[in-house]
Amino acid sequence: MKSLVSLLVLAATVPAFADDPAPAADPLSFNIGAVSDYRYRGISQTRLKPALQGGIDYAAANGFYVGTWASTIKWIKDAGGDGQVELDLYGGYKTEVAQGLTLDVGVLQYLYPSNKLNPSANTLEVYGALSYGPFTAKYSHSATNLFGFPSSKNSGYLDVSANVDLGDGLTLTPHVGHQTVKHNSAASYTDYSLTLAKGFAGLVVSGAIVGTDANKTAYANPVTARFMGKTTLVVGLKKTF
Repeated sequence: MKSLVSLLVLAATVPAFADDPAPAADPLSFNIGAVSDYRYRGISQTRLKPALQGGIDYAAANGFYVGTWASTIKWIKDAGGDGQVELDLYGGYKTEVAQGLTLDVGVLQYLYPSNKLNPSANTLEVYGALSYGPFTAKYSHSATNLFGFPSSKNSGYLDVSANVDLGDGLTLTPHVGHQTVKHNSAASYTDYSLTLAKGFAGLVVSGAIVGTDANKTAYANPVTARFMGKTTLVVGLKKTF
């Protein structure tokens, strides 16, 4: 969900035998990290400043999963509200529907505790994604107002990405998405990114070129007047355990 791709593999130092069953993957995982700028759908959530992030995921063997993820933010206070944290709660089901084709459907609640904005910044989305090989196409649909935009229920975000294994722990992830804000064409825009990530003994270091064609007035920070969707390099460090 909004986090950078990372994986930590733990190998047990015990003898292996051909007829032994493979050990079951641990369904519970944790992640913690930092980024130089928290960009969500191409828009800075931290006034172009760094953020601390972390989450917990539980993935059952039958395909169902739940999780939570949090990040420090600045945009709620900048918009005249309160709160400096985004908390995401999500759950869904992932399964292979045909050979090599995976379906992922779920619900995601974005919470901004005590945000005091009117309309509230809290947002509920339902989503569905199809993955084939390295490619994924995903659509997210807001069942409430979208991040405090008035009368924006039924907004949608469509994105396409790929996760290309370059070998030696390197992955390249191109992405393009389009956010439609219901009843607000000036706030609708396209975002894009290209991320290169490298794993180092359980840590993943990443660099991403991120940008948008968003309206510079609609997405100007109310405190600094700076455009929050400008093209920039975002670097990150993440550990999963």
